[in-house]
Amino acid sequence: MRIAFRVLALFALAVAVVMAVVDATRTVAAGTFTFTPIGESWQAASPETLARFQAAVESYQLPLLWDPVTTSLLALPGWLVFAVLALVLRAAGHRRRRPGESFAALR
Repeated sequence: MRIAFRVLALFALAVAVVMAVVDATRTVAAGTFTFTPIGESWQAASPETLARFQAAVESYQLPLLWDPVTTSLLALPGWLVFAVLALVLRAAGHRRRRPGESFAALR
């Protein structure tokens, strides 16, 4: 299971880097700091899944959860969302070392 989390973390980090490069390119071209919100990227990539996600949140959860909470999250930069997701997945896939488990103890 740890390997699955690590692979997903690597994928999320790769997406974060690509989105950061796109935003950096747009920032240099515009001459001012710009970023692409994750909601805008999702809308451009797959508008039907975004609409289904909104319908699911509004029908299965509290409708109030969509407007202030989810829309705030969708307004965040895409690279930031995927970077945080990569960190969370990496932490979930991290193997904790046991006391006494070191290179010298493996000899």
